[in-house]
Amino acid sequence: MPGIDRRAASVTWTVALVLLLLWLLYQVRSTLFLFVLALLFAFMLAPLVDWVNRMLPGKRRWRQAGLVISYVLLVAAVAGAGVAIVTKVVEQATAFENGGLARRLPALVSASIQRIPVEQLRAEILQRSGEWASELPRAAIRFLSMASGLIYIVIVPVLAFFFLKDGAIIRQQILELAEEGPQRSLLDAVLVDAHLLLAQYIRALVALSLVAFVTQAFFFTIVGMPYGILLAALAGMLEFIPTIGPLTAAAVILAVTWLSGAPLLLVAGFLAGFRMFQDYLLSPKLLSQGMEMHPLLVLFGVFAGMELAGIPGAFLSVPVLALGRLVFRRLRKV
Repeated sequence: MPGIDRRAASVTWTVALVLLLLWLLYQVRSTLFLFVLALLFAFMLAPLVDWVNRMLPGKRRWRQAGLVISYVLLVAAVAGAGVAIVTKVVEQATAFENGGLARRLPALVSASIQRIPVEQLRAEILQRSGEWASELPRAAIRFLSMASGLIYIVIVPVLAFFFLKDGAIIRQQILELAEEGPQRSLLDAVLVDAHLLLAQYIRALVALSLVAFVTQAFFFTIVGMPYGILLAALAGMLEFIPTIGPLTAAAVILAVTWLSGAPLLLVAGFLAGFRMFQDYLLSPKLLSQGMEMHPLLVLFGVFAGMELAGIPGAFLSVPVLALGRLVFRRLRKV
């Protein structure tokens, strides 16, 4: 049509479609995060699956049999670790505060009840019964939201199973979206780089988490820290969230140390030394290939991700930035 630049119109439509796609991705961010978690879980489990497949007898490898065996081994390991941690926490709770808090608790509760005036308690219950009734629907909604969050524990491994089983098929279908030639070659190179980057990233996080748990559990056991195994397990899990996770774990540990009367300066000095070792020696070594980013960029990504999508945004900020840099470097070579 006269007066309309076809190139400008094409660029405009392309920008509009990209913005629409980004808006749609933002709208389904919860579902997208679920699938990303499953993909990262698949990367974490892939070495175990490969090892099990190599152990299977015969020349032919049954991928699905290896997957099933790997999942059985994983469930057994998680259950065994959970039982061990819970048992240790119960022992520490029993031995806490000279003779065991568990044995003193009934007497404390009984003495507290005897000190409460019955008439005052009855009047308080009558006064607040209306407030409690109005809070019940909101409490039910909060309970349902927590229960829906627990579904992730079931759905993520199921989705990861399909990623592991059909990963090659999914990759081939993605490649078929591009025409044969330079575009498909570029997409293939990006997929290979992304695969290596994500695999290394999630395995490095697992290694950092295990180091955090083992080191802190050993130290807390030596100094007699109450609930030391539980605190070490919490620190290990929070290691998956860059920057914010370790800071949160340190704050919780120091609070428990102060409340329990454990040596605060000793624990604070240990945490400071461990963070220097973890952040400046071990973490750069594990994340050395393809993940080099300035600490300011990492902090920006973490806080920006937290503002946009909460904890999931902070968790995914580093791999998203690394993938963006990877794609940009590939496009510059074209």
